[in-house]
Amino acid sequence: MDIEPQNTQSISDDQELSKVLAGINPDAEITTVDELPLTTSAQATPPPLDQVSDDVSSTALQAPSLVAPEPVADQSDLNTIKTSALTELRPLVGKLELSPEDKFDTYLLLIRSTDDKSLVQPAYEAAQKISDETQRAKALIEIVKEIDYLNRPAA
Repeated sequence: MDIEPQNTQSISDDQELSKVLAGINPDAEITTVDELPLTTSAQATPPPLDQVSDDVSSTALQAPSLVAPEPVADQSDLNTIKTSALTELRPLVGKLELSPEDKFDTYLLLIRSTDDKSLVQPAYEAAQKISDETQRAKALIEIVKEIDYLNRPAA
């Protein structure tokens, strides 16, 4: 097997290298870096504010306010809120007017958050109502996984 490059000609000047890299015709005119105009920092400065379009609101040009963020609740507060929300959501899920997919996802969230085995049956029923066969199959697989998880031996 020949691993030698077929073209061993060295390319020494910038124009020949530019032609090779650009993949252009050797007869085409080449502009080298030396021929390009230089941009000065004066050309890159933005226009004065009085020339800015009226479409921009004045509030967009103001510095952001330095309001202290609200203190983040500690972990126990978050867990208390989560437990309360799950407790309130549990009896409402059956009354929600959701697509079968969304209802299944809600039941699955409740099952995973509470390990409540009594939610498996309504989740299964919601999964059976999913019209798309691929989505229904995925939902049924999730039901099987949850049942396996809930039936695992306690460690």
